[in-house]
Amino acid sequence: MPPPDPEYVRWLVEHSMLAQARRRARLYGGQARMWVHPYAESNPRPALEIASVWFSAYPDSIITAPGESVLKTLGSATLWQALSAIGVQAIHVGPTKQSGGLHQRVLTPTVDGNFDRIGLGIDPRFGTEEEFVAISRMASAFNAVVVDDVIPSHTGKGPDFRLAELGYEDYPGLYHMVEIKPEDWHLLPEVPPGRDAANLSPETVDVLKEKCYIVGQLQRVIFFEPGVKETDWSVTGEIEGVDGKVRRWVYLHYFKEGQPSLNWLDPSFAAQQLVIGDALHSLDVMGARGLRLDANGFLGVERRPNDKAWSESHPLSLVGNQLLGGMIRKAGAFSFQELNLTVDDIAAMSKGGADLSYDFITRPAYHHALLTGDTEFLRLMLRTVHQFGIDPASLIHALQNHDELTLELVHFWTLHADTPFVYRGQTWPGAILREHIRETLYERLSGEHAPYNLRFVTNGIACTTASVAAAALGIRDLDQIGPEEIRQIRRLHLLLAMYNALQPGVFALSGWDLVGALPLPSESVAERMMDGDTRWIERGAYDLVDVDPQATESAQGLPRARCLYGSLLAQQNDPESFACQLRRILAVRQSYGIAASRQLPIPDVSAPGLLVMIHELPAGRGTQITALNFGAEPVEEEMLLNDVAPGPVVDMINERIEGDLQEDGKLVISLEPYEGLCLRVASAVPSLGGH
Repeated sequence: MPPPDPEYVRWLVEHSMLAQARRRARLYGGQARMWVHPYAESNPRPALEIASVWFSAYPDSIITAPGESVLKTLGSATLWQALSAIGVQAIHVGPTKQSGGLHQRVLTPTVDGNFDRIGLGIDPRFGTEEEFVAISRMASAFNAVVVDDVIPSHTGKGPDFRLAELGYEDYPGLYHMVEIKPEDWHLLPEVPPGRDAANLSPETVDVLKEKCYIVGQLQRVIFFEPGVKETDWSVTGEIEGVDGKVRRWVYLHYFKEGQPSLNWLDPSFAAQQLVIGDALHSLDVMGARGLRLDANGFLGVERRPNDKAWSESHPLSLVGNQLLGGMIRKAGAFSFQELNLTVDDIAAMSKGGADLSYDFITRPAYHHALLTGDTEFLRLMLRTVHQFGIDPASLIHALQNHDELTLELVHFWTLHADTPFVYRGQTWPGAILREHIRETLYERLSGEHAPYNLRFVTNGIACTTASVAAAALGIRDLDQIGPEEIRQIRRLHLLLAMYNALQPGVFALSGWDLVGALPLPSESVAERMMDGDTRWIERGAYDLVDVDPQATESAQGLPRARCLYGSLLAQQNDPESFACQLRRILAVRQSYGIAASRQLPIPDVSAPGLLVMIHELPAGRGTQITALNFGAEPVEEEMLLNDVAPGPVVDMINERIEGDLQEDGKLVISLEPYEGLCLRVASAVPSLGGH
């Protein structure tokens, strides 16, 4: 690489996120607004009061009106009328800021769906800053808010990383990167032509650890792919810095090679400045009211002499999240964490960190219940939530998102590998239970049984909610789906919606859920999948309000998915449609304050497919019971509700009396296959088992 041109270096500094964050930081000193809001403790329930039903968009998949941008489409009054009618109170737009990389002054594409941020401005592929702000204004007109993203663990290879490679000022302190002495360059692989880095082999990482350069191999390799990513470390080529010195850097990346990890404990504290500046920009410039903290569990890593590096559950991650969560609350907003680690980690990082947490605890478990017709593992995970003192109201219970259905089951993989768990009448070590659950889900949800769903490296399965339902019904060929199969898939889809919506916390769903999207044929996204990322099959394009019915792909070139339910406009006049039935469920949820209810201990059941969740409704509205049959056989079961006062039992969705809860506490629950009920015991006195 030629020596850096001083004018080019100035250009990099001007466009770097760190420089922009530092400029913005000067606006906050001495301002009273930063002392108005409590900030030390996480506070999920006020966040629920702001918005408890979220629509999660994915910008790459949005079909736009001809000549319009993605952000323009997401801010349209027609879309918001349709979303508001269902009960949506927030839109999580997804990452839309400038992402990818930089080669000289040429921007290179994102390597991970815009989760490799390189600038604070909006990515021109999606629209403009003004159009993003317009979404916030339109949402507020419908009493809703916008949720944006901040990525505290890494950036892309933009101006900040290029300045770090050049050894410019304190920019190397932004990243977990280490200069390798020239006499040790022979240990490093050559960088292939056309690339700017090469992944290190495990053997090379071990040698560099022995030489006290790096902390060594991490506890696990996320996105492991032989020949592509075998470790979390990569090396640059020879780069001449601003001081004339030629260096080769080895840098950490928990995720892809183009996502260098930030260093959260460097004397410059540059990472904190960059990330907090990005967060405040989203709130105060873009108009967001909430922020996702993505991959926020990977902020601390340190060497262990005779073991792999301490790279998860690290105290520095707790401290970093407390700083970030506290600053967001100081600014009058809320945050949520998307943290797929142990339940211990989720509980610990919720104390003073993010206000809400994505429900990775029961997410694989409710899919397991549907695919096996057995809720025992789901009940185990629901009880684990209570065991670790996590308020279910602090969780975001979601249907499909842009990621794979994760089957990592980290809780049983790392910290609790040897912990005994009782399941199906036997005691299982966590690691063995994990493998059993994973094997069951892989078998039922992919391969011969469901070839339309694909494994995503070792993390999980790329699928849509509709294709999960199809697999549960034994459908092997999606082309054979006709009207009767659509009706059956819709029934299972609504069952999963009831599970997630009829309990305390946030309920989140995607555009793919609303239209009943099926996975794309793999050959249609083969080019995007060349690096092994099969998740593209679940990200097909959709058009929620018929802005361009003839479009065959999204604005970003993703093929249009086959949508079993049709657009929201097509569904709005059919009372049996997915959208209309969901609207009735969410109306009940809103009317009775189920999102803010208190969950009682999860009761035992006899029927394998039955799940019962019992909730104390706020303001003395009685006791609510969510009863769900995840099985293919009818259920009739008598339950004993000792802590619930007697009274009439009301079907809240269909508005009819189902019977009475007697003085002895006995209640008979009758459910057809894959049916759910939302019941309320209209007791004259509050239930006896309150918190």
